[in-house]
Amino acid sequence: MILFPIMKLSQEQQTEFNTNGFLLLKGFADPNLCDAILLKAQEHLDNKVEPIESEEEYLRSGTGSSTIRRLRQVYQRENIFKEWMRNKEILPILEQLLGKSPKLLLAHHNSIMTKLPQKSSITTWHQDIRYWHYENDELLSVWLSLGDEFLENGLLEFIPGSHKMNFTPEQFDKRATFRDDLEKNKTITSKRVHYNLSKGDIVLFHSKTLHYAHQNETDKTKISFVYSLRSASNLPIINTRSDFKEISL
Repeated sequence: MILFPIMKLSQEQQTEFNTNGFLLLKGFADPNLCDAILLKAQEHLDNKVEPIESEEEYLRSGTGSSTIRRLRQVYQRENIFKEWMRNKEILPILEQLLGKSPKLLLAHHNSIMTKLPQKSSITTWHQDIRYWHYENDELLSVWLSLGDEFLENGLLEFIPGSHKMNFTPEQFDKRATFRDDLEKNKTITSKRVHYNLSKGDIVLFHSKTLHYAHQNETDKTKISFVYSLRSASNLPIINTRSDFKEISL
């Protein structure tokens, strides 16, 4: 039996996450695991295995576009996907940030995300919690980079500390997107930061952290993996989209 060392965040890293609302961990995932995930993900993308979300759905454009934006409900698709989402090496870190026995959400994220060359849309500034329904905001997501990610191919950008900011309803549009036409919003988004990612890097980010991504302007598809979790005490609201099957870790 192979025993893996228990990885935990330093006090400095915990403070960084709590202050900024996101944290980068370089080279966390095994590159071989990333390659195996990427191989299976590409198969599902090539074969358009449902359920999927298209750019048309995301933009609500009615253009007839069939460009895939994400593979949904990936936990049940392949064992290699499930293996990553139940990774034991990350569990002590998740427990530091969410408390004991966090729950893996199958209702939200649980996705392979794509940015196709020249066809992907901008991911506008938003908080993930906009469509989620829980008793509080003790939720976070784990973003796994399966290859190089940089601004030109759709890298995520974040607003430090935005998970602790108080916003008014007027600062968001009808889709709960953070409006980019308001001067007070522009002051906030001018604080944007990003970190170029490589295969195996992960980013942990709070459900209320504002984030954004450009279109993919390169000639190569960018594929990433994202899943979300809640604290054990943060229950979903009954009879909402969030009231869905979960996995105990």
